[in-house]
Amino acid sequence: MGLEELPTQLWLSAEIRRCNQGGTPVMLLRRGDPDRGTVIVRVDTLGQGIRIYTRAYGPQGHIAWTPALDGAAVDAAAADAYVARCLNWDPDAWVVEAEDRSGDNPFGTGLA
Repeated sequence: MGLEELPTQLWLSAEIRRCNQGGTPVMLLRRGDPDRGTVIVRVDTLGQGIRIYTRAYGPQGHIAWTPALDGAAVDAAAADAYVARCLNWDPDAWVVEAEDRSGDNPFGTGLA
């Protein structure tokens, strides 16, 4: 079974634990559908804004990540507004926040 076949709740719990143990603080802000909810990752760059990534699936069905807002770091109000729009569109989405000065997604990068 590949990662893409795991229920979102199980996969995300393991990833959050892996990141926290590896020194990247990650916290769950909102629970979504336990089996298949979309995952939105807010990455606080600690002074340079917030970058947002959304979990998607690549052409082969593997987990991929799409940077939101053209990959730009935005202020907290713009990040909150974007997440609110996503939740209006998909109320089953999960929201997590990480802290990483580089703004990199702690769960992976780019589209596969």
